[in-house]
Amino acid sequence: MSALPKSLLDNPMLGSWIGFEQFGRVRLATGKVEIGQGVLTALAQIAAEELDVAPERLRIVSGETPASPAEGFTSGSNSIAVSGSAIRIVCAEVRALFLSRLADVLGCAIGDLTVEDGRFLRGSRDVGEDYWSMAGQVDLARPARGDAAVKPPASYRVVGKSLPRLDLAEKIRGAAFIHDIAPDNVLHARMLRRPWPGARLAALDEAAIRRSAGTRIDILREGDLVAFIADDETAVMRASEAARTRAVWNGGAQPPSAADDADWLKAQHSHDRVVETGAATAAGNSISALAGHSPEPGSSARALGNRVVEAAYSRPFLAYGSVGPSCALAEYRDGELTVWTHSQGVFELRTWLAHTLGIDAARITVLHRQGAGCYGHNSADDAAFDAAFVATRMPNRTVRVQWTREDEFTAAPVGAAMVVGLRAVLDVDSRPADWTIEIWSPVHAQRPGMNGQANLIGAQALPKAPPPPAEIADVSDEAGGGATRNAHALYDLPRHKLVHHLLPRIPVRTSSLRGLGAFANVFAIESFMDELAEIAGEDPLAYRLALTSDPRARRVLETAAEMAGWPGPATGNGCG
Repeated sequence: MSALPKSLLDNPMLGSWIGFEQFGRVRLATGKVEIGQGVLTALAQIAAEELDVAPERLRIVSGETPASPAEGFTSGSNSIAVSGSAIRIVCAEVRALFLSRLADVLGCAIGDLTVEDGRFLRGSRDVGEDYWSMAGQVDLARPARGDAAVKPPASYRVVGKSLPRLDLAEKIRGAAFIHDIAPDNVLHARMLRRPWPGARLAALDEAAIRRSAGTRIDILREGDLVAFIADDETAVMRASEAARTRAVWNGGAQPPSAADDADWLKAQHSHDRVVETGAATAAGNSISALAGHSPEPGSSARALGNRVVEAAYSRPFLAYGSVGPSCALAEYRDGELTVWTHSQGVFELRTWLAHTLGIDAARITVLHRQGAGCYGHNSADDAAFDAAFVATRMPNRTVRVQWTREDEFTAAPVGAAMVVGLRAVLDVDSRPADWTIEIWSPVHAQRPGMNGQANLIGAQALPKAPPPPAEIADVSDEAGGGATRNAHALYDLPRHKLVHHLLPRIPVRTSSLRGLGAFANVFAIESFMDELAEIAGEDPLAYRLALTSDPRARRVLETAAEMAGWPGPATGNGCG
């Protein structure tokens, strides 16, 4: 069992992944969800390949707490590596179990049998059995062993082929997205939430808000969280818009206008650490000793090189800005809560809804439905909390909460602002003998459950909500790092030093945005490399190749240059 992928170790029962309950259809369950990357189509191809069934036979159950394996968050581009590897092993084992059972019934060797679109053949003859007719004879309520042979890639007929997206037809019909769910007797809600961390609602002109709504609405207020509720969606839209100008807030930590400024970031309280790699040579030691200052013109040390080059790069806080703002629905009936959401972690969301609403997790069902696509932590979980909160106060109705673009810009998590400083001491050949990268950044991941907190903005505004932690940690290096992701330059550098300044008390709600700190770090490193190549008077590609001994990395650089037509004409050829 130790060789099985983590998803299969956590969810070992074969029947939790595959089932043949409906004739001619295969239930494929996964804890990973579709967020625009086409992963469900790819997982279906893997299952169809190992089971020898047509992909259109698959009925995919994705991100539904009663029926899906608990596979954590859909994040980090891990869906194929994690869920795909588990599905491949499971389907190979299910196929082997059916073939073994049929071989016993027919009194033949397993090798005499094959599968063609779910039907079993002996040689070229159909034996009159298929997965569905034999489903009662093969018990899938057993843990995976992982000992069935998976298909070699040379025999693939489905994997690696172009397959139309399985979710495309619904999207064309306008029925695939959570925003399109329109149950009968729906109750609409919009939220007024704190405009900055810790803000307190001092006054709210409810009479003016009701007049703005134009028709009857209910106003639900608990602590600093307010919901406007009505059968008419237009009414709650008008109410929420009016509330933004008629609410008086005080206290809390309001972000300064200079929060995007690099100097402001660098001036914040930080937890600092230094990571050094590479063996310093004798020359490197002498250069390192000079690292605190630039050498004086004409100094004897210049004969050893030691030119100091520095540069700084920054990025601001970045809004997520999905095409469609977040949406969720919830219904509370007979003590049972059902939530429809485009969350990337339905099981984690269920856990933290239970904590914040005081409901047993066993009485909460969370069902994933596609949203507008996302790569990082957007406001899907927050919208789900909003809908669940209102539903528990307005039972026996399906409550729909739709965020607005204003909500997204003021309350959704944003990508962390960063400052990346680079410093190189060059040798006599203008190569880096000493390299330092210095990063200032808030944390890059605050999904529900991380740092032991709910991290649901609505829950934080309720009375008696637990105070947020004084300081929070970033993603660990072992998990890929947050601000430090891809901060180690992949070049041959005699000495590489990373200085990480974690800013744990920024009054801005930051969380993961695609790649976390990677794209700021890679942009800074490669821009700095271009500057060093210019100083050396060398072609940027040639300069990089001179610092790259790894054969695979060299091939990547050379292939990219060939594809881009590098070097370009004398007029220049800009390549991204």
